[in-house]
Amino acid sequence: MRPSKRAPDEMRAVSFERGMLRHAEGSCLVKFGDTHVLVTATLEERLPPWLKGQGRGWVTAEYGMLPRATHERTRRESSAGKQSGRTLEIQRLIGRSMRTVVDLVALGERQITLDCDVIQADGGTRTASITGAWIALYDCIEWMKKRAMLKKDPLKDHVAAISCGIYQGTPVLDLDYAEDSEAETDMNFVMTGSHGIIEIQGTAEKKPFSDEELTQLIVLARKGVGKLIDLQKIAVG
Repeated sequence: MRPSKRAPDEMRAVSFERGMLRHAEGSCLVKFGDTHVLVTATLEERLPPWLKGQGRGWVTAEYGMLPRATHERTRRESSAGKQSGRTLEIQRLIGRSMRTVVDLVALGERQITLDCDVIQADGGTRTASITGAWIALYDCIEWMKKRAMLKKDPLKDHVAAISCGIYQGTPVLDLDYAEDSEAETDMNFVMTGSHGIIEIQGTAEKKPFSDEELTQLIVLARKGVGKLIDLQKIAVG
């Protein structure tokens, strides 16, 4: 039995609230159960120096957790003077995930930055961030369309992400913190609306997982991502 009493293939309640911040070109408060992430999309008419003059844009991301997003206060990384390896890995993952579904040439020589701030953490912060970031990115691109800034829609597909794992010998979908901290296997899946796989991150925590278990987790992930993309479609109308 899962601590949350959910069925093995049951996700937490998921919601998207668009337009949370008046100044951002796109914003979304995404909730995966008790994991809450505020994502904003910022459009800038400038590029990293190494991209200038190449006729294409860029999509990047930053990720952070508020000090009391967790049970105990975590020191702000800005106070520490550097970002942790975990933070850098997650924000690079978010940026990579978004760029796979954006036509950077159609975007033009502009940059969109997705800021993912974890307000409350209960497992799956990176998967919630990716899923919510797509909503904020969508709204930013719609903002550009309304101002006739684009000749072609640069957004090619949906992106969503979900965690899966093996908890007490059973493959389960969408791990919360209680499961994540005790799971024998923990995996994150990033997929597109057309069923493409962007990234799979997987670790056996207590014992190696088999080919059969990996297949079961992939099946669960496809089911979860499919539901998330359906929810994204409803959210953006």
